[in-house]
Parts: sequence; structure tokens; C-alpha cells
Amino acid sequence: MGASGSIALWQRFERIEQSLCLRVNRGCRYPWVKGPFSVVSRLGDGGIWYLLMLVLVVNGESTAWVAGQMAATGIVGTAIYKGLKERLVRERPYIAHAGIELGAAPLDRYSFPSGHTLHAVCFTLLAVAHVPGLAPLLVPFTLLVAASRVVLGLHYPSDVIAGAVIGAMVAGASLAVWPA
Repeated sequence: MGASGSIALWQRFERIEQSLCLRVNRGCRYPWVKGPFSVVSRLGDGGIWYLLMLVLVVNGESTAWVAGQMAATGIVGTAIYKGLKERLVRERPYIAHAGIELGAAPLDRYSFPSGHTLHAVCFTLLAVAHVPGLAPLLVPFTLLVAASRVVLGLHYPSDVIAGAVIGAMVAGASLAVWPA
């Protein structure tokens, strides 16, 4: 495939992704959709993860070190996503496309990758590896965080997928070094 073929393929991908963003973002028109997704997104800012780490510390020595592992991977994840955002400078969907409504205030300007999804996947994988009983709570929450980012016009689906993949890789590397 030549350069023009690659460009055409990329443009087609962007049109499909924009169309998907527009359709999913229509949920912001309804308070019963926008409200809960805004709350989930806000909890995904870090509050729920800090609370989980605190609970793990308070729970005793058997789980306190898991909080340390989560904190360490959180720092690594933040460095990765901030570095990528600064280099790739992909505008958020609500900025790039007039038809996409902003459903919640962004934490920063750029879109790729989704830091919320990166951390949600990473922390969920780590917590569940050590405390499997947390899966019924954390897995649905993580999926809602990922969905909220697209619904609220803050990310493209590819931003969320990339964040999930990076989060899984960071968690995997952490578990390889610091096993469950």
C-alpha cells in the first residue's frame, strides 16, 4: 500500500471513529445518561482508587503492599500517558468536532491515550490479581469509566482502547516484577 492508500485508510478510520463518537455522545442529551457517566468519570479521576488503596492498607499486612504496588504503577502509568499526550497532541473529540458535546470537564487538553482508562484497567488488574473477590465490583466500574470517556465527548474509542492496552501492559509488567 502506497502513501496515498495509507492516508485514505487513515481518513476512513477517522470518519468511522468520529461517527461512532457522535452517536455515543448523544447520550449527553439525557440527564439520566449524562449524570451517572459524569459521576463515574469523576470517581475515575482517582478518588475511588485512592479509597481502594486506603482500604487495602487498613485491611492489614496481607493487602497493604498491594496498595504500594498500585501507587508505584500509578506513577508509571501517569508518566506514560502524560508523555504520550505531550508528544501526540490529539485534540479531544469535543474540540475537534462541533457536533460532539462536552459532558464533563477534562483534566487536560489532549485526548490520546485515555489516562482514566489506563489507570482503571491497571488498578483493576492488580487489585483482582491479589484479591479476586474485588472483580465483581471493579470490572464493571472499569468498563463504565472507559465508556464514560467516549459518552462525555472526552475521548475517541481508540484513545480508550490504547489506554486499556497500556494499562494492561503496565499491570502485567508490575505483576511480573511483583507477583500476586
